[in-house]
Amino acid sequence: MPTFTALTTLEGRKPAYALGEAMERLVPEPTGVGVFEMEDGSGLWEVGGYFEESPDETALAVLAASMGAKEFVVSELPETDWVAHVRRELSPVEAGRFFVYGSHDADKVPEDCEPLLIEAAMAFGTGHHGTTLGCLRALDRLANGGMVGQNVADIGCGTAVLAMAAARIWPNPVLASDIDEVAVDVARANAAANNLADRLICVEAAGFDHPELASRAPFDLVFANILKGPLVALAPDMAEALAPEGYAILSGILNEQADDVIEVYAQSGINLVNREVIGDWTTLTVQKMP
Repeated sequence: MPTFTALTTLEGRKPAYALGEAMERLVPEPTGVGVFEMEDGSGLWEVGGYFEESPDETALAVLAASMGAKEFVVSELPETDWVAHVRRELSPVEAGRFFVYGSHDADKVPEDCEPLLIEAAMAFGTGHHGTTLGCLRALDRLANGGMVGQNVADIGCGTAVLAMAAARIWPNPVLASDIDEVAVDVARANAAANNLADRLICVEAAGFDHPELASRAPFDLVFANILKGPLVALAPDMAEALAPEGYAILSGILNEQADDVIEVYAQSGINLVNREVIGDWTTLTVQKMP
């Protein structure tokens, strides 16, 4: 049975969320509504709905006009087994010593690697995106340079692939946090699937605002694979949370945004060590001045 999506864009967080709430009152009602800030630096927000029957396009047009949004684009989606599709499309990823794979590729895991199992249904954070890949490569570089992380945190952990990578190669448990409760549940499930349940401490937190994070600081390595805005806002707290000469691996940064992030962190006494560009995305390795 086909399903439908309806997507539009508009300026401003408040109008975007208002439009999303208004969509939930449509008849037929959507089975899900999403509101997201676009990652291209445009300042636009995307609002979309998922429908199990054809939406009322007249009602959508009225909503868009009343909220100052662009006209909705309605698309019919064929019936698709998306997990099977993702499995076909997502081949294993190698990032230095790390090998990120789905269970369908378990027979491809090399002997001389650090394996990280992330299922296809958890597509964000599998290592295919340039941000995650860049962070894994940055971790591999630090380890190759002789670093042994004793106290590591992954802020905005998502699938916790970065926290698990650190837990694979270093001796102490890694703290993984996310603002989203579902992400924290996913992180715990992934840790268990990788036999790392006793090596990850997973908590729900915004930034460093959690007693567990406060008690564990200062950290000698912090991952923050989020977005430019939150990264910039996090800089002063990062300076407090890092140990002297501690490192942070920052990503979720569009290439044209990287210089701004570097400057903000330098103002907090955290200077650039390495910069890697993968496609449209930049990963920064920075270090707190002693």
